[in-house]
Amino acid sequence: MSEEDAPAPVTILLVEDDEVIRMSVTLALERYGYRVLSAGDGLTGLELFREGRHDLLLLDVMLPGLDGIGLCRRIRETSMDPVLMMSARGDALDVVSGLEAGADDYVVKPVDTAVLVARIRSLLRRAVYTPAAPPAADRGRPERSGADGRALLVFGDLTVDTAGLVVSLAGRPVALAPTELRLLLEFAAHPGTVLDRQTLLRNVWDYGWDGDSRVVDLCVQRLRRKIGADRVETVRGFGYKLRR
Repeated sequence: MSEEDAPAPVTILLVEDDEVIRMSVTLALERYGYRVLSAGDGLTGLELFREGRHDLLLLDVMLPGLDGIGLCRRIRETSMDPVLMMSARGDALDVVSGLEAGADDYVVKPVDTAVLVARIRSLLRRAVYTPAAPPAADRGRPERSGADGRALLVFGDLTVDTAGLVVSLAGRPVALAPTELRLLLEFAAHPGTVLDRQTLLRNVWDYGWDGDSRVVDLCVQRLRRKIGADRVETVRGFGYKLRR
C-alpha cells in the first residue's frame, strides 16, 4: 500500500489547560498512532473544533474562559462526534455535568494511558458501529419494511432503521450521539426485556469491567429527552427496558 492509499490517522482534539498534562497525553496518544491537535483553553478549543474535522474530542472539565462542560454543550449544538471528558478527581458533580452536557464517557486524572486508549478505542468503535443482521428466526421485535425493503423496528411512532442507523420520531429524524444510538439499538434488540446496568456497560460502553453506572443513567436520561420520556421504563432495582 502506498502512502497515498494509507488510511488517514484518527484525529483527536485535546483541550487541556495544564501544559504538562497536555504534552504528556499528546505524546502518549501519538505513540499509539493518533494525530493530536491541542488547545489550552475552551475558546481556542472551540475555534479548532470549528476549523476542521475530528474523530474524537478529549476535553478537560476545568478550563479557563469556556470550561469543558460549556465547550461540550457548544459542540453538541452542531456535532455528534464522540466526546470523552477528563475530570481531576472523578468528582460526582463534574461527571454528572459532563454527561448531561452530552459527553459519551469520562476518565479520571491522572489518566492511565492504557485506560485512556481503551476508552478512546471503545468510543471510536461506537462511532462506526455496524449492526449484525438479526437471526431469521427472531420474531420477537415489531418489524416492518421500509420503502427500500429494509427491515425497520417500530415502537409506536418511533422507528429504528438498524441497517441505515437512522432513528425517526413521528416521521422526523432524531439526532443521536454514538452512545445514545448504541443504547437505543441495544434496547430495540430486546424490547420488553429488562437490561441491567452491568449488561449495558459491557454491550454499549464496551467496558470489560463493571464501570460507573452513572454513565448509563445519564445516557438513558438524554435518550428519553430525545425519543420520549415514557419510551424507556425504569425497573427499580434491576435496570431499564424499552416499552414494546
